[in-house]
Amino acid sequence: MTPAINLLEREGISHQVLSYQHEASAQSYGDEAVTKLNLCAEQVFKTLVVQLDNGTLAVAITPVSSKLNLKQMAKSVRVKKVVMADKQRVEKTTGYVLGGVSPLGQKKRLPTVIDVSAEQFDVIYVSAGKRGLEIGLSPISLCALTQGSFASITQ
Repeated sequence: MTPAINLLEREGISHQVLSYQHEASAQSYGDEAVTKLNLCAEQVFKTLVVQLDNGTLAVAITPVSSKLNLKQMAKSVRVKKVVMADKQRVEKTTGYVLGGVSPLGQKKRLPTVIDVSAEQFDVIYVSAGKRGLEIGLSPISLCALTQGSFASITQ
């Protein structure tokens, strides 16, 4: 069990846990999940952590098939600029390793923005907090648990 799965269990949120054998040589963790679990790339979401221009961190949840638009992300969190956060800081703040960062059960709750494309699905998949482990849940549940918001943040 991971902190993400524990949170879902504790809150009684309907979810599904999917696992696959992670390959250390995988170039993209999200693409690996799509391929190995035979899922639609638009339905599998990656968890990205950005640093705001004031030094704080925020989470962007985007489809693995898309690229984060940093300008749109900055606009959605009401700052002028965001950059991708430093790897060590991400791991220390979230409690997860890169490639296994879940938007759920992080050590410190961060402002979270979910790409609006998630709203078209009944179920989306996000990391369960470990490489090779994904959680399927409703976008509404994800938004509620992260106290997040939906915005157009991809290009």
